[in-house]
Amino acid sequence: MPSPDFIYLASQSPRRRELLAQIGVAHELLLPTPDEDAESLEVVLPGEAPDVYVQRVTALKLIAARARLVRDGGQNRPILCADTTVAMGDTILGKPEDAEDAQRMLRALSGQTHRVFTAITIGWGDKTAQACCESRVTFAQMSDAEIADYVASGEPMGKAGAYGVQGRAAAFIARIEGSYSGIMGLPLFETAQALREVGFACNKTS
Repeated sequence: MPSPDFIYLASQSPRRRELLAQIGVAHELLLPTPDEDAESLEVVLPGEAPDVYVQRVTALKLIAARARLVRDGGQNRPILCADTTVAMGDTILGKPEDAEDAQRMLRALSGQTHRVFTAITIGWGDKTAQACCESRVTFAQMSDAEIADYVASGEPMGKAGAYGVQGRAAAFIARIEGSYSGIMGLPLFETAQALREVGFACNKTS
C-alpha cells in the first residue's frame, strides 16, 4: 500500500496542528460532531493511573474517529488521536472547570515537580501503532498574585493542569525533563515513529 499524502487528526488542538506541520505531515481535521458525547471518553476511572488513563482514552478516541470516518465517507487515510494529562503523584489534573479550579491546580504545581503524559494512537486499515510519552516539569514558586494574573489571562482554560508550556506559563517553569513537544500535546519523535509503523512517510519531498 503506497504512503498516503495526508493523515486525519482527530483533535481540536491548534498546537497539535502546528507540531504536525513542523515535521512535514500534511493533515486534515476529523472532529467529533455535535451529536457525539466526546467528553464522556475522558472520564477518569476510579484508581486509574495517569499513564493507563491517557492510553485508554486515545484508544477510545480512535474507535470513535474510525466510526466517524466511515459515517462521513472519508478517504482511507491514517487517523491520529492523542491525549495529554498532568499528574501530581497519581492524581490526575485535567482541564480546569473554572478560574477557581485553575488557581487550585496552579497552587498545587507551584514549587513542585509533576509528570506530563501524552499518549498517541494511530490507525490505518488493520494497522495500529501506539506510544506514551512521559516528561517531568518543575515549577518555581508562584505567588497568589502571579497565579491570579495568569488565570486572568485565560490561558489555563481548556488545558490539562491549567497551563500551556508554550505560553506565558514558561516564565514559571524552572526545569523540563523529557519531550517538550510531548508536554505541548504531541511527542514528535514517538509520533513520527508510529506513523512509519503504519506506513506513512514523514518529511516527503514529493
